[in-house]
Amino acid sequence: MLNKPTGITSNRALQISKRLLAATKAGHTGTLDPMAQGLLPICLGQATRFSSALLQADKTYVATMKLGYVSNTGDAEGVVEQLVDPYIISAKLDIQQVADMVHTFLGRSSQIPPMYSALKKDGKALYRYAREGITIARQPREIFIHDISLNAWNEKEMTITVRCGSGTFIRTLAEDIASKIGYKSAYLTALNRIGIGPFGLAQACTLEQLEQESQISRVRFLLPVDGLLQDMPCIMLDSQEVSQFRQGQSIQKSTAANQRPQGGMLRVYDENNHFLGLGAWQENNIFVPKKVLLAQV
Repeated sequence: MLNKPTGITSNRALQISKRLLAATKAGHTGTLDPMAQGLLPICLGQATRFSSALLQADKTYVATMKLGYVSNTGDAEGVVEQLVDPYIISAKLDIQQVADMVHTFLGRSSQIPPMYSALKKDGKALYRYAREGITIARQPREIFIHDISLNAWNEKEMTITVRCGSGTFIRTLAEDIASKIGYKSAYLTALNRIGIGPFGLAQACTLEQLEQESQISRVRFLLPVDGLLQDMPCIMLDSQEVSQFRQGQSIQKSTAANQRPQGGMLRVYDENNHFLGLGAWQENNIFVPKKVLLAQV
């Protein structure tokens, strides 16, 4: 896990990490905009084959927004325009009222994606149309807010913490919250992703930390591949079954019915608790490999 700094793209952070860790294959999940900081999962080598496990994971952010202004990108990197005098509106509200209004965003709702996003229309990212001055009609998308709270409000700015489902645009959420409390709009001045699924900032390192370590000692920052998959149930195979699994063969395995969840993936381990990959149950006690970790030589 990388704690990405502000001012660089997620891809740039990936390339620096890849070089410092001498990896031949690398990828990241959950892109952060250049102005954003925080958790960026970097997957190296065979871990890239399992990275999709985090794509749908819940994410937690701390977001600060400037109230009464609008940005064409939704954040401080865009063209910013003041819409209203914040003091006129703030006189009608107290902090408890604002906190209550923020809390109304809890649960399921719909959101119109911003033009400055990587979503695609006819194979072309929306932000590319936006840069050409073209606005594309976007359909509302369902989002889910698991938890949201007001951290601070000083009439000009607001800071919130939000844990949300995949696909939620925090820039759009900031605009919607501002509109709800009467400011018409807002834009993000800071965004920090502090959680993804089971991971938090305490498990992340910075680029500076990587650079300060020797090539050999940098591996201490790496998490095991199966760390991505801790929400999945697991199964242990004996030595003969391990051989079959690694060869991609189906396995006849007798177990209790309650140990055979149908349709879901299971983490697979040998008797020494070494992670082997992912498999799934089929009918008639048949266990089949789905993703097999290549044996280290």
